[in-house]
Amino acid sequence: MATLQDTSSTSGSLIAGSKVSSTSVYNAQGESLGSIEDVMIDKRSGRIAYAVLNFGGFLGIGGRHHPLPWSTLKYDTSLGGYVVNLDRRTLEGAPSYASDQDVRWEDQQWGRSVHDYYKAEPYWNAVP
Repeated sequence: MATLQDTSSTSGSLIAGSKVSSTSVYNAQGESLGSIEDVMIDKRSGRIAYAVLNFGGFLGIGGRHHPLPWSTLKYDTSLGGYVVNLDRRTLEGAPSYASDQDVRWEDQQWGRSVHDYYKAEPYWNAVP
């Protein structure tokens, strides 16, 4: 059981942000697509905006970073990871960035292009 001093237990419905990082992501067929590197949280609303997926490369090297709208991920307890309704080809053409590129997280037009690509409602439109 997680306590205030130890948030490492993930057996309930809540999970520490540090535990989300490195969680595997699968497609609907159960094939591994990569793992979550980080989550981006809107400071004002407290909503999780994106899970940043490391996709491609070899052993985590040379992969690109794909911001997935948080609403596209569903946790699957049997897999112990998140499932997205995407295939590799869709991810290969998705908005992404390299480690040495700057990302315009605050640019709503850029964010809209990410959400549009995945046909997801932008997090800033979600009703609290």
